[in-house]
Amino acid sequence: MYRSGVVMAWNVFKFCTALRGLGSIMILLVLGVVGVTYYAVVLCNYGPALTAGGFDSLVAVLILIVFHALLAMLLWSYFSVVFTDPGGVPPNYRPLVDQERGEMDPLEASESVPLATADSTHTRIRYCRKCNQLKPPRCHHCSVCGRCVLKMDHHCVWVVNCVGALNYKYFLLFLVCSLFYLPVGDMSKLPFTL
Repeated sequence: MYRSGVVMAWNVFKFCTALRGLGSIMILLVLGVVGVTYYAVVLCNYGPALTAGGFDSLVAVLILIVFHALLAMLLWSYFSVVFTDPGGVPPNYRPLVDQERGEMDPLEASESVPLATADSTHTRIRYCRKCNQLKPPRCHHCSVCGRCVLKMDHHCVWVVNCVGALNYKYFLLFLVCSLFYLPVGDMSKLPFTL
């Protein structure tokens, strides 16, 4: 696009509002996948095998116990990562030591940047221009959430939240549970099952 002789860059962040609206749809999509898997495994595959008796019934009980345990862990970790705050910058954050360089000596008044100014040439203390506040190390601004997040990994549309310092553990648990949950749901292709 040209406007008065200047090339305008394409702004991908204008779609951040659409990502916020997509959130409830993604939660319903995840729950839909879990529901379809539950229907296929429990109601169609191993549920009817419980009445067959013998070895097939024992295998079906074992698979259903493992399946339900993984399902409970998957749903708990998913909703934990969805509803846990990823961690924000404390109000009136002000570093007491030089955290960027790993030094433990206190910052002097001459080294500190005032809160009212954003000195972009100062490399020791970081400042967020969008939030108008100082940023701790490994803190990044999320364009979708519209705030700075501590130890931000990414904004995940599947969990409709940023993955940060306080919900990273739940996100990893969700991924591990998903890794084990889906193959258990696909065990109907094994030769020793029904």
